[in-house]
Amino acid sequence: MIHKFISQSGFSLGSFILEFVQSIVLALSVFVLMYLFVAQPNEVKGNSMLPNFINGEYLLTDKLTYQFSEPKRGDVIVFKAPPSEPCAESECEYIKRIIGIPGDRIKVEGGQVYLNGELLDQFFLPADFVSDSGEFCKEGEEVTVPTGMYLPFGDNRSHSRDGREFGVIKKESIVGRAFFVYWPTTSIGLVPTVRF
Repeated sequence: MIHKFISQSGFSLGSFILEFVQSIVLALSVFVLMYLFVAQPNEVKGNSMLPNFINGEYLLTDKLTYQFSEPKRGDVIVFKAPPSEPCAESECEYIKRIIGIPGDRIKVEGGQVYLNGELLDQFFLPADFVSDSGEFCKEGEEVTVPTGMYLPFGDNRSHSRDGREFGVIKKESIVGRAFFVYWPTTSIGLVPTVRF
C-alpha cells in the first residue's frame, strides 16, 4: 500500500538521492574552483602584522586580481615562504605588506624606512613603531627591488621576520591579496586599501 502511494504521487527515493548527490557534487565543484582560482581562506598566525591583523583572525585571499594586474605598494599579501625559511619545506605561507615594487629603492636607517630617497610616511602604523634593519636590508644601505620581485615587511616591525631578513620574493610565490576579514565577528570587514 505504501509503495503504491509513493509511485502514484510521483515521489521516487532513487531520484531524490540522485538529485541530492548531484547538488552536493555541484556545490563541492564550485567550492574547489573558487578555492583554486578565485579566493581562499587564510588564518593569521602570530603577531607580525599587529596592530592591523591579530593572531587568530581569518581572512579571504583574492587569488584572481594578480592574474590581470601587478601587486601594488601597500597591498597586504599572502605568499609562500621563501626557500631559505625554516618552514619552507612544509609549504607554509606568510602574510606581509608590500613595501617595495620592481625598481624601488628601499633603505632602513635609524628605525625609519626610506622609499626612493624619501622618508616613507607609514601612516598605517603606530608612531612609536620602529623598523629595524636586517640581513637583507642592512642599516643605512639602499637596496633596489629587481624586476619581477617584491619586498614585503610585516607591520609589527620589531616582531616580524620578513623581507628585511630574507629579501625579495617572486611574483609567482604570491598566493594573493588579503581583502576580507571574516572572523572574529568583531573584525569583519574589507581590508583597508593603503597606498604610498
